[in-house]
Amino acid sequence: MAEPPTTEVSRVLQEDCLDYTPHARSVTLARRRAARLVTEWGRPALAGDAALVASELVTNALLHGSLCERLIRVRITLTGASLRIEVSDPRGERLPSLRPAEAEDQFGRGLHVVEHLAARWGWEPRVVGKTVYAEFVW
Repeated sequence: MAEPPTTEVSRVLQEDCLDYTPHARSVTLARRRAARLVTEWGRPALAGDAALVASELVTNALLHGSLCERLIRVRITLTGASLRIEVSDPRGERLPSLRPAEAEDQFGRGLHVVEHLAARWGWEPRVVGKTVYAEFVW
């Protein structure tokens, strides 16, 4: 089956992909990289939200999707109409879902933050693991 034609709106203008080790420091590194890239790519007003979403998705991958010594991949793409942040991890059986968090709970709000900031979010299966994504659109 033929691929649909790429329009200017959907054509990838910028793309970055980097693998991180499953350690807490990777959250900070991914957050800083997302903010820097989004700013360099001409969307500085979106840098803070993109950094926070990247941070939440990488944190979730570390807490719920990582395996010892298996890398976590962060991919960020910019098109004419959107910015997409993807985080891939090796645990395909542990799927993301929104869950209620009580006031005293320390965890459980990350995907609520992602849902509030991004236009849409979801997950896709991989041959090994899954990819969780969030998209900002304009």
